[in-house]
Amino acid sequence: MPCLIALFALISPRLALFFVWIFSDMLSRAYDSWIVPLLGFFLLPWTTLGYAVMWDAGSNKVSGFEWFIVALAFLADLASYAGGRSYQYSRD
Repeated sequence: MPCLIALFALISPRLALFFVWIFSDMLSRAYDSWIVPLLGFFLLPWTTLGYAVMWDAGSNKVSGFEWFIVALAFLADLASYAGGRSYQYSRD
């Protein structure tokens, strides 16, 4: 399952989150409520996916190097927003 998640994440993190939600219980184990993954789906998909994967890969907590992976996912989210904004400004 992790290789399949990685393949879908390369295509789209939202697609990977959708398949993780449908075919596994990784999101329900990583998050206490359904609202955080839902907000993460729309606002920070890479971060949501990175946190859920690191939660599942570790000992049901995110610690140490795993936070570095979550931070990289957050930077990927910020970069996607910045890239979209710069593209929008270059079109005007």
